[in-house]
Amino acid sequence: MSQERLDRLSSILHCYVERGEEAYAETIGWQDREAQIPIQRDTLFRIMSMTKPVTTVVALMLVEEGRLRLYDSVDTWLPELTHRMVMRDPDGEPAEVYPSPRSITLHDLLTYRLGIGWGPSSLWPRTFALFPYPPQLEQTERLDPDAWMARLSALPLLYEPGMRWLYEMASDLLGVLIARVRGQSLEMVLRQRIFEPLGMGDTSFAVPLDKRSRPAVLYAKTAAAELTVADHPRRTGWAEPPLFPSRGAGLVSTADDYQRFGQMLLGKGDLDGVRLLSRKAVEAMTTDYLTPEQHTYPFFEFDRYDADRSGMWTNRGVGYRVAVRTRQVSLGPRVGSFGWPGALGTT
Repeated sequence: MSQERLDRLSSILHCYVERGEEAYAETIGWQDREAQIPIQRDTLFRIMSMTKPVTTVVALMLVEEGRLRLYDSVDTWLPELTHRMVMRDPDGEPAEVYPSPRSITLHDLLTYRLGIGWGPSSLWPRTFALFPYPPQLEQTERLDPDAWMARLSALPLLYEPGMRWLYEMASDLLGVLIARVRGQSLEMVLRQRIFEPLGMGDTSFAVPLDKRSRPAVLYAKTAAAELTVADHPRRTGWAEPPLFPSRGAGLVSTADDYQRFGQMLLGKGDLDGVRLLSRKAVEAMTTDYLTPEQHTYPFFEFDRYDADRSGMWTNRGVGYRVAVRTRQVSLGPRVGSFGWPGALGTT
């Protein structure tokens, strides 16, 4: 292989991207390996954490409409978060606490810095148990949003708001906030404000009966590195709307649907004449908010996505629910590129 000629390919593809054109689309592999059904352009995928940027866009729309303010307390809408106590030692006794110096804001939720979430602490089993998995995967207890909030309110914060980046918990809190502000279910809000305007007709929290043949079989690896079926369209856990739709990991979508969402963000809030956000809102969404100290904290094993294995935050920062490239590595994504993957393999 000629590196010089491969470099030309990258250059040409960049030109397509800069012109806003679709540069390459191909379907490779099996939607159902056992039945030998190939992947199609309209195959449905469980996009998991790629739900997070979608929810964020709705929150920013509410900010632009004056329904929410970025740096105001969210206590009015989420009274369960009032009078938060902070653990003196995240690894210590949960009863050893002091009053939080300030309330939690929308900005804290959008940047995962509200003070509680996934990460090493003595509360880790309890915080992880609150993740509203789709029911067929792991969660054994099903909670509606209000019951989930009540369970969360019994826990102290691990850190003061703004101090530490902690994953996941803020995503589902944001979904509860949006639903309460709008007085609608999150599914309805997303459908009215994003899916219908952008023509994302295949994106939802459940797969209706007339589309039940289109989800890809979900495979998982056993300890022996063999593939096993974790979810099948014929008995999928995404068949019915969930009691608590995971605002951080619940959506099903297609590559073409999600591309339209991504193109809207690349268009600074506009797609085909439909404007969801202002240019400044998208720029705020894709700005790195981590402090230099917060850049040093590890995050799971996301270094596997880096060609140089340098670690999640070495070459990236965090905006509002997206990772933002802050340094180019080799021929990889350029500075300012942004995105977020899903735990089941989408990106």
